[in-house]
Amino acid sequence: MTRLLLSCGEPSGDLYAGALTRELRRLDPGIEIEGLGGPNFAAAGGRLIEDYRGFAVTGLTEAIVKVPRAWATLRRLIAAARAQRPDALVVIDFPDFNFPLARQIRKLGVPVVYYISPQIWAWRAGRLKTIREIADRVLVIFPFEEPIYRDGGVPVEFVGHPLVDVARTPESRESSRGALGLSVDAPTVAILPGSRPNEVARILPRLVSAAILIRARIPTAQFVIARAPDLEERLFDMCRASSSGPAGHALSSAPIKIVDGKTDSVLAAADVALIASGTATVQAALHDTPMVIVYRLSPLTYYLGRPLVRLDTFGMVNLIAGEKIVPELIQNAFTPEAVAQEAVTILMDSSRAVRICEGLARVRGRLGAPGASRRAAEAILRVAHAASTGD
Repeated sequence: MTRLLLSCGEPSGDLYAGALTRELRRLDPGIEIEGLGGPNFAAAGGRLIEDYRGFAVTGLTEAIVKVPRAWATLRRLIAAARAQRPDALVVIDFPDFNFPLARQIRKLGVPVVYYISPQIWAWRAGRLKTIREIADRVLVIFPFEEPIYRDGGVPVEFVGHPLVDVARTPESRESSRGALGLSVDAPTVAILPGSRPNEVARILPRLVSAAILIRARIPTAQFVIARAPDLEERLFDMCRASSSGPAGHALSSAPIKIVDGKTDSVLAAADVALIASGTATVQAALHDTPMVIVYRLSPLTYYLGRPLVRLDTFGMVNLIAGEKIVPELIQNAFTPEAVAQEAVTILMDSSRAVRICEGLARVRGRLGAPGASRRAAEAILRVAHAASTGD
C-alpha cells in the first residue's frame, strides 16, 4: 500500500491538494495520504494531521507571530513520518514552512516531490540551490519554469496548471449574474481582496473606497465580492454598512454583494475584477475577465522584501504573458482613485477591454492542456513506487 505525506499551507495550495488527492485515489484506490492541509484536501480523502487555517499570512514581519505554531506543526509532521515512514513527501508551494520540512523528512530516506514550486524566477533566486538539495523531483505548472530548473540541475517535469481543470466556466456572463442574484444588464465589478485575513484587512477598505468612486462615475455599476473560505465576518463589515463617498455618492442604494465559495461564478459574471495579486488572477484569466491587480504589504515588509524581487511586474498573468497586459497598482500606487480610474477606463473603453482579453487568451494558451492534476499524480506515484521497490 502506498503512503504519502503531504504539506500545503494556504487556500490555493489546499485547492490544488484536493484535486491532486482525488487523482491519486483514482489511480491508486488503496493509497493513504495525510498531512498539513485544509477542507479541500480532507474532502478529497486526505487525513489532516494539522489544519493550515489560521496559519498562513503574507509578509516577512507578519509571519513572526505564527512561528510557534509553525514549529509545533513541523514537529508533528516529522513525528508522523518517523512513526510510519511514507513512500514520498509531497510539498505544495509554501516554501518558508516546506523547505525545513522537506529537509528533515529527506533525512529519513523519504523522497521529496515539490509540486507547484516557489517562484524563484520572480524573487529570491537563491532558493534554487535549496530546492536542488531537498527535492527529488519538481513538478512545475508554467512551461517557462522547466528550463530554469533543468539548467539548475533539478529533476523537473512540466505538468500544466491545475486551475485549468478546477475552474468552472459557466455559460455566459448574463447567466452567471442571474445565478448570483445580480442585475443581468448592469456593468458588474468583481472584488477579490485576497484569502488571508491580514491582506484582506489592508486591501479591502481601499477597494470599497474605489467602488464608491466607480459608482460616482457609472451610477448603474454593481459590485460583488468573492469571499475566500474561513475569513471572519468582521473583515467585511464595511461592505454591509451604508457607505457614502465624495459629494454624497452612496453605495447604500446598490450595496456590495458578498458571495461565499463561488469565485468562478463571480469572475464569470464580471466585466472587470479588482483583484489582489495571486492565484486568483490566473482564475480570472481562465474566465476571460479583464482585471486591475492590486496589492499592499506592511511598509516594513515591503521595504525588506523589495530588494529581493527580480522583476518589474508582480501580477501572475503579466508574468506569464511576459508583458504588462493588465494594470498593476502595488503598494503606494494602490489608491482608491487609481483603482477607480483603471476600472472605469476598462468598463467604458471597449477597445482597451478587447486588448486585455487578447492578452488573457495568450496567458490561457501557456497554462497547459487539461489534466494537470492527473499528470502530477502520475509523476508522484512514479517517485513513490520507485522508492518503495528500490528502483
